[in-house]
Amino acid sequence: MSTRRKLVVLAVGLIVGNYIFEPFGKAREAPLMDVPPEYLRTATFAGGCFWCMEPPFEKLTGVVDAESGYTGGHTKNPTYEEVCGGQTGHVEAVRVSYDSRLVTYEDLLQVFWRSFDPTDSGGQFGDRGETYESAVFVSSEAERELARLSKQELDNSGRFESSIATPIRDATVFYPAEDYHQDYYRKNPIHYKLYRKGSGRDAFIAAAWGDDLHYKPQTKPNGLVQNADGSRSRVYFRPSDDALRERLTPLQYRVTQHSGTERAFSNEFWDNKRKGIYVDVVSGEPLFSSNDKFESGTGWPSFSRPLVAASVKSTTDYKMILPRTEVRSTIGDSHLGHVFSDGPQPTGKRYCINSAALKFIAVEALDSEGYGEFLSEFELQ
Repeated sequence: MSTRRKLVVLAVGLIVGNYIFEPFGKAREAPLMDVPPEYLRTATFAGGCFWCMEPPFEKLTGVVDAESGYTGGHTKNPTYEEVCGGQTGHVEAVRVSYDSRLVTYEDLLQVFWRSFDPTDSGGQFGDRGETYESAVFVSSEAERELARLSKQELDNSGRFESSIATPIRDATVFYPAEDYHQDYYRKNPIHYKLYRKGSGRDAFIAAAWGDDLHYKPQTKPNGLVQNADGSRSRVYFRPSDDALRERLTPLQYRVTQHSGTERAFSNEFWDNKRKGIYVDVVSGEPLFSSNDKFESGTGWPSFSRPLVAASVKSTTDYKMILPRTEVRSTIGDSHLGHVFSDGPQPTGKRYCINSAALKFIAVEALDSEGYGEFLSEFELQ
């Protein structure tokens, strides 16, 4: 949006909330995804104010990051003020980095169309001029054809009274915007929500899409991918908080995200004797094996060691005044429980873990669930 409009909205926000916006904001920590280079892709979209275009993509499983910036113009390394001045030819846009094993370019297009008014050729909502025009920026003929088909399908759907005006353009150099623009919706949530609602964006897309507004890719299970040789494997990452709230039970969310503790002797796995492995309910990381599980008498699942040492990290916990060693999953950063030095030999450790932080994968399901590499743990038993 224009500098003047942003300042006006900011002033209104400050009057309403005094100076509370920044303290309540929090910069997003990028999802922890270790994506091999051969699977990492980028895609660039413009849909008006880039503040509003980051969140829809960052909520999508498989998206590593959505970065605000400027593209499509002729000025090198433009500033926000220069772009808003209308002399650079650039538009506000987002560059989406994603894991192509978990989300497709077609999925991104579906999310894109649901995020703005594709029939408006003169800007978006209260933001007028070329700086805020929409576009799909394609970097290959494959992307061009997919974008064309997606646009044509939307045009033929009759969802909008006017024709789709969003052009398909060749991708050019993308210049990241200033730091204060990145993840603005997290850093300044109240101001962001005031602007988004006041601009009319939310009302428009809700009316246009109705029950179809929240698109969910159906092609790939969360974290489970098909390899070129036909085998299945796992991609471990931390989903967005919105995705976790939707997927986890209230107990699982409280335990993993707020370091809660479930009741002893009335949790799912404290007396589970089946053969298999236990993985992080958030990220899917392999954590513990039934081979190392023992009856501790505490009423919680107890293990003498991790299955994969790199999947478990420790920190000091002072919540009970006296220090304890908390254990968390490395990628998911889930609170798991605590480790004590009163376990059986040879390790002498007792990893006391909440069932709510775990998902159990039985031996017979290891291969189909993408954990086939751990079958050797049970082959000689």
